[in-house]
Amino acid sequence: MASFVLASASPRRLQLLQQIGYVPDVVAPTDIDETPHKDEAPGALALRLAVEKASAAAVIHPNAVILAADTVVACGRRILPKAETEKDAWVCLKLLSGKRHRVYGGIAVRAPDGKIWARTVMTVVKFARLTDEDMKAYVASGDWKSKAGGYAIQGGAGAYVSTINGSYPNIVGLCIHTARKLLLAAQAHAAKL
Repeated sequence: MASFVLASASPRRLQLLQQIGYVPDVVAPTDIDETPHKDEAPGALALRLAVEKASAAAVIHPNAVILAADTVVACGRRILPKAETEKDAWVCLKLLSGKRHRVYGGIAVRAPDGKIWARTVMTVVKFARLTDEDMKAYVASGDWKSKAGGYAIQGGAGAYVSTINGSYPNIVGLCIHTARKLLLAAQAHAAKL
């Protein structure tokens, strides 16, 4: 049976996979350019990046079943950054305050022969209106660092979420329902090779 590689540095994705009984043989994060293409829609970006990450991991692990994912947060067509600075976090929180936004999860699973199964999952999230004190406290927490859209729903930002329509694990980093379906298809395919 082919080995299973998770092409992600996200501890949340690893935990979500373990939650459904998938323990990767190798965790192999990739380093690709995640810059959106001109006029690229948020869902298309998430899917493209997942596929590119799976393909990049296959260069080092050609005989493995590889799962890669990417999360993109968007207000309308505006793609929010992966927050790296306090300024990024403030910008995201101000955009999210009192509004609905979408979280797109791109998932790609690659078989050893190069066949790829890929899907995009979309979840709608509504934030309550945030006060300046809410935003100051959240920025001070540091919970936003390296998070798409500048927040982690499984942390303190969960208190700001008033409604969710769709997959909660998708917001955390991986829709495990969809990931499981893609992994089952890829593993069945790999077993026939």
